[in-house]
Amino acid sequence: MELFVTSSRRVTLYHAPRTRSSGVLTLLEELGADYEVRTLDLKAGEHRAPAFLSINPLGKVPAIVHGGVIVTEQAAIFIYLADLYPEANLAPALDDTLRGPYLRWLAFHGSSFEPAIVDRAMKRDPGPQAMSPYGSYDTVMDMLKAQLRKGPYLFGKKITAADVLWATALGWTLNAKLVPPNLELLRYVERFQTRSAVARAEAIDEKLNRQLEGEIEHRTG
Repeated sequence: MELFVTSSRRVTLYHAPRTRSSGVLTLLEELGADYEVRTLDLKAGEHRAPAFLSINPLGKVPAIVHGGVIVTEQAAIFIYLADLYPEANLAPALDDTLRGPYLRWLAFHGSSFEPAIVDRAMKRDPGPQAMSPYGSYDTVMDMLKAQLRKGPYLFGKKITAADVLWATALGWTLNAKLVPPNLELLRYVERFQTRSAVARAEAIDEKLNRQLEGEIEHRTG
């Protein structure tokens, strides 16, 4: 794939409906971003095809391309996009005292929360304290609930891209019963889901999913 540097802020999202990349779709809607979606059929193995592996050798979505720049990993994508559209005010500026906590909670999601959830779902011990990326599941969840008590969002009244990441992740982990129901978590997710950008992203995701299902039926019918 040949990539060209451009001054445009148009972003290409490599996406599979109803996956982690749905959170990036929601963020793009929150930002009012100029973007296009390239949908991957995971059941057909398109994420393992050479074309996509040239974007992300791990074969994972989400991934974005912007003006020749490839960005993978959820936290990196959220940081990149929110900084690309500063007028949306979803990312604290570099000289804002909130910038450090904002980056911390974006990184904490992938470095601690997800490993803790996966180990919990697989009924695995976290491993020796010195080797575990998160320490203990209970500590991770206690930290999250304590932060959300500052509400209505992670940093009080100000919503950031970190909330888009956390609220979408908590939405599917709660639905999948990977996280036990809790008042702080449920209220946080419910509050976030009332946002118009969430409704738009969900409608887009559902449309893309129906298109994929139609293509699958056509191939197998």
